[in-house]
Amino acid sequence: MTTSDSTPAAAVLVAIDIAKVRNEVLIEAPGHKRRRRLLVLNTRAEHDHLIEVLQAYGRPVVCAFEATGNYHRPIAWRLAEAGFEVRLVSSLALARTREALHNSWDKNDPKDAQVMLHAQDPGNTSLP
Repeated sequence: MTTSDSTPAAAVLVAIDIAKVRNEVLIEAPGHKRRRRLLVLNTRAEHDHLIEVLQAYGRPVVCAFEATGNYHRPIAWRLAEAGFEVRLVSSLALARTREALHNSWDKNDPKDAQVMLHAQDPGNTSLP
């Protein structure tokens, strides 16, 4: 049986498109009209900087990403260690959502981060 894990309404949502050298990060915070985009290299210093940025919001943080080889493990571990909720998103679910939202199989890092945010936002009832 699966458990339902809802996203808190006041949470900062973070979508991370994982890659070998750098990660595309998209942050959606309640009360902010624009999403914040960051490029985070796969180094401890860059991961620490991302954690500082997320802690500055002063709200619960939910981070979602697609497992990519083993490249997701260091950043996922650091985010979980910092006390943020970390969620793996199914590759198949992302592909289906991307196809529904963009009517295309076209795939790129910024678009993948947007699709992940859409997938984890409980208040999302419309297409972008």
